[in-house]
Amino acid sequence: MSRFSKLLAVTRRFEFKPHRIGHLIDSTGRYDERLDREFPFMIRLFHFRTRRFTHGSTWHERLELFMPVQGQCPFRVGEHTLVLHPGDMVVLDNAKLHHVVENDRLDSKVVVVSFLPEFVYSLGSPTHDYAFLLPFYATGDPQPHLLRHQDDWAPLVYESLARLLEVYFDPAQAQYRQAACKAYLLEILYFLARHFHSAVVLQSEFSLQQQRITRLQKLFDYLSANYAEKITLHQAAAMTHLSKPQFTRVFKKVAGMTFVNYLTHTRISHAARLLLESQSSIAEIATQVGFSDQSYLTRQFRKSFGCSPRDYRKNCLRP
Repeated sequence: MSRFSKLLAVTRRFEFKPHRIGHLIDSTGRYDERLDREFPFMIRLFHFRTRRFTHGSTWHERLELFMPVQGQCPFRVGEHTLVLHPGDMVVLDNAKLHHVVENDRLDSKVVVVSFLPEFVYSLGSPTHDYAFLLPFYATGDPQPHLLRHQDDWAPLVYESLARLLEVYFDPAQAQYRQAACKAYLLEILYFLARHFHSAVVLQSEFSLQQQRITRLQKLFDYLSANYAEKITLHQAAAMTHLSKPQFTRVFKKVAGMTFVNYLTHTRISHAARLLLESQSSIAEIATQVGFSDQSYLTRQFRKSFGCSPRDYRKNCLRP
């Protein structure tokens, strides 16, 4: 039996729940699921099916490993779209917008491992612990870091992930559960760091990325409350005390896309929720989320969801 088959055997013992997280997402797409500061780690098992999951791009403070174990799963990170097969693992950093892409054949079960960076490395940690975070913060490649199921390090990741799932969901492991979870997570991160060895960066890059995020925090907070208001690139740059060229570079490094695309994604995500949660007309929703007219909303909506707002509302509300 292959190591992936053994991982599948473990996952069959657990329930994969429908992906319903709308109540945890704010208007900018920030997905806020609180973690215990003493143990900032969690695993979620999601079942993504056509028209039966929470739509819209999200971002969060947590670092994340995303792996489908059943069914093909189209996945978008920043401006890149990936086709994930069972056993492929995406390494997500905390600020880049990402989402599963809707299609008529979507039926995928996914393991999502999330943790805060300080669970692995923080001020006071030995310098070598930073190696565990290299797959998340190495910036040499603009593409998302992706471990494919045929890669040499994949079987070792599957073995450690199977053990991690067993100890995380087994109530009998209470005494050593947290220590075991961290041990198996570090194994996975070590294997990923070895796989992505060509992307080694200086430890200073991690600190620099945190500084970028802090510098943009005021802007993200503003957009969370005022996403529908008109805001120009010049105004956004001024809010962060950066020149427009500096702001453009920094924003894309943090969010994985341009400021204009980020603002559009924010408005589209909110429009998608209003289509399902309100009785407002499409024209009214376009105005509420900050688009100039209904036709512009429709064009942008098709780019993100592959259908019109009208069809999205009709199909998603269908029993």
